[in-house]
Amino acid sequence: MTRVLIAYAGDYGNTEKMANACAEGIEQVEGMTCLMKHADKVRLEDMRDSDGLIVGTPVHMGCMDWRVKKMIDTISSGLWMQDLMNGKVGGVFTTGSGYGNAGGGCELTMLAMLNSFAELGLLIVPLPKMTVDFGLGGHHWGPYGRSASPSGNHVGVSEEALNVARVHGANVARAALAVKGAEIFKAE
Repeated sequence: MTRVLIAYAGDYGNTEKMANACAEGIEQVEGMTCLMKHADKVRLEDMRDSDGLIVGTPVHMGCMDWRVKKMIDTISSGLWMQDLMNGKVGGVFTTGSGYGNAGGGCELTMLAMLNSFAELGLLIVPLPKMTVDFGLGGHHWGPYGRSASPSGNHVGVSEEALNVARVHGANVARAALAVKGAEIFKAE
């Protein structure tokens, strides 16, 4: 069985809703299974033993949640030193409520996480603009869920954003299936 790990952090349940939607997308793909964990519960073995990784975070002051950053800093360094993530696939998503259509900082936060993915040797799975509801919940880097109105009132993530997250989960799952077992980064 091919497995994708979803690691996330959040404060109000919106990021968890997006993570659940990604998990639904993953499990719609035949031959796939999903392990979903809060970032502070993820272990090195969870990442190492997965064929793909999706990380989700709310945006805090234009950056990822501290628990996601801690997971990356404490777990990923050991994986990076041993080249244990090379050739696996990865995707990201965010939730945000700041100014701007997607919520301030969503794109920068996705890029920060994807930078860590590149360091690990992950094959990055983007979000195609042809995805249904892309304009209401997507960036080319991945899905986002706007969790507040433009005036700052909490409204939760939209069904359109959750739909985009489901598609992204399925895309990451199909990519994981396609590359599992392939020796893409074989050291010479």
